[in-house]
Amino acid sequence: MLDLYIKFGIEVIIAGVFIYFVTGRLIGTTLTFTKRILSVSISIILTSTVYWFSYLQYTDILKGSLFNVFLEVSTLVWIGSMLLTSMLLYLIFELFDPIGIAVDDARGQRSFWTRLRLYWKQQKRLRQVLRVAVTNGVVQTIKYARQRENERELAIALRKTLEECGGIFIKFGQVLSTRKELFSPIFIEELSKLQQSVPPLPEETVHKILQHSLSEDVDQVFADFHTKPIASASIGQVHRATLRTTKEQVVVKLLRPEVKEIMMNDVTILVEFASWFASKSAWAANLGFKELAISFAEGLAEEIHFDIEVRNTMQVKQALATSQYAIRIPKIYEQYSDDDIIVMEYIEGESVAIADFHFRRMNIDRHAFAQTVLFSFFEQMLHAGIFHADPHPGNIFIDEQTGKPVLIDFGAVGRLGVTQQEGLKLFLMGIQHMDASIVYDGLTLLVEENDPTDRARMEQAIDQLLLRVSYVDRIPTEELVYSLFKVVRDFELVFYSSVALALRSFVTLDGTLRVIDEDFDIFTEAKEFSASYMKEVFLKPLKEPLATKEKIEEELAQILPTIRKMPRRLDQLIQRVESGKIILHHDIFSDEHNARFITQLFSKLVLLLVGITFGIISVALLAISQFIHKPYAVYLNTTAYLGLFLCAILLVRLSIQALRDTKK
Repeated sequence: MLDLYIKFGIEVIIAGVFIYFVTGRLIGTTLTFTKRILSVSISIILTSTVYWFSYLQYTDILKGSLFNVFLEVSTLVWIGSMLLTSMLLYLIFELFDPIGIAVDDARGQRSFWTRLRLYWKQQKRLRQVLRVAVTNGVVQTIKYARQRENERELAIALRKTLEECGGIFIKFGQVLSTRKELFSPIFIEELSKLQQSVPPLPEETVHKILQHSLSEDVDQVFADFHTKPIASASIGQVHRATLRTTKEQVVVKLLRPEVKEIMMNDVTILVEFASWFASKSAWAANLGFKELAISFAEGLAEEIHFDIEVRNTMQVKQALATSQYAIRIPKIYEQYSDDDIIVMEYIEGESVAIADFHFRRMNIDRHAFAQTVLFSFFEQMLHAGIFHADPHPGNIFIDEQTGKPVLIDFGAVGRLGVTQQEGLKLFLMGIQHMDASIVYDGLTLLVEENDPTDRARMEQAIDQLLLRVSYVDRIPTEELVYSLFKVVRDFELVFYSSVALALRSFVTLDGTLRVIDEDFDIFTEAKEFSASYMKEVFLKPLKEPLATKEKIEEELAQILPTIRKMPRRLDQLIQRVESGKIILHHDIFSDEHNARFITQLFSKLVLLLVGITFGIISVALLAISQFIHKPYAVYLNTTAYLGLFLCAILLVRLSIQALRDTKK
């Protein structure tokens, strides 16, 4: 009897290894090792138990050779059942894998059971959020007409929902309240009411964070550390301190320890809620409400990693090192900073929103101060390519000693490529000259895809936009950018994410500059910046002749090989035209993305048809075999069951692929 159990165990192991590799090929290698082992193990236990107790223990199959055992029809049915069960378990695992943002690498390192518990916890939280939304009347007002009173009702319902859900939902609402280019003033007014009171961290928690992050004891690094924070927010809080070695005054920014856990839990719920919200309303879908939530989650994922903020601060500081505009950026002490803590220079100053006393005390020209800030941002966006992406009044200070502007908090930084910089320059130039064609040329460099055949219609829409802001003393930046986003959406275009961030920063900056000087006009000042910049460009060769000579030599070295090839290539082109070998052809397959999509769709359709065909033929054979009372009927039954098995495998495989495609 023992020999039978050993032989059956060997058979199970061999079958398990076979199932592991076959399912890996059928399902794909994107599944984790844990999932594959777990699904194979469960399928082996279930099918082997049924196989043993229902059939195997009553036969003498195991007394034969191992080779003959695997040739038995019952063994093949058992292995086939094991294969199909493993694939069905893979499908279940795919269903349990939540749609979300990869906010932390640790998420993928969790065990299956931990992730399963987290999934149920998230579903419970999601049901709670949706219940709050329904209670506050979001469903009743979500499909509103474009009347002002209905818009107010939806804005209030959305604000109450975010407020009651708390935490990350409130912060999301606060971020939406700055999106004046997307939302109407009614929504901005309601979402601006969202406030979040965050208690400071306990002293023992502060000490624990410092001990964990610093390579030395706290007392060896700081001669003095103020445990009472000077500022506290939802992500971190700030303390004053004095370095022991240099006696320099510094500020210490600490990351709240619970923030990353909240990110791993609530941010997925937020994306699910935004997806539900967009599915219920064409307005929310067109607005890209789900994409807004995903973008917020991705931005928050960067904000909770202080090492990214350290790098951002140093990059902007280096980019402005030779700038003629006197903007001060605090020094970062890298040796004391890491993912959870930032130690930076302390600058005596106050936010420009509450700095009236210092402007009067130092007799600072508000207009010149605002102009310096604006020109520095133009330099960051249009020339350096890296810029502070959140220039609200709380992040721009006035230095109490020198009266210079100070930029702080580089958790959010944008980056623009050379093409996008050129597009923004053309856009600003077109606005200054009220020229729709120049604005259009700029937009073509700022959007992901553009159809040149729509140029006339789009220029007409831009013309209408420019007419709405013309013949006024000051161009309303919020209205202009809001209308620009609407034009882009109406033509089913999408700004590059970095460009959208730059335009939003532009609107925020405009509000901040008008806090400094209420009569400040960005577009009027942009003309002066353009004039001074062009003057610098023209005079640079005269001021720096050696550098100009080296630059010309570099450019010539790059283009000379191409220039030498041009006559030969032109001659070849003319010969092909004369021989009629050049044919212009364009279809949907000329675009790689379209061709790949059509090919994948066609492949899935073929597999679906093959699977259905197997199923129909197998059912037909099974039905026919019931009316045939001959020995060969068993072969019809076997063929029919084999066909049904193949049909099931194909349909499960397509189901898994469809699930994966919905999560991309």
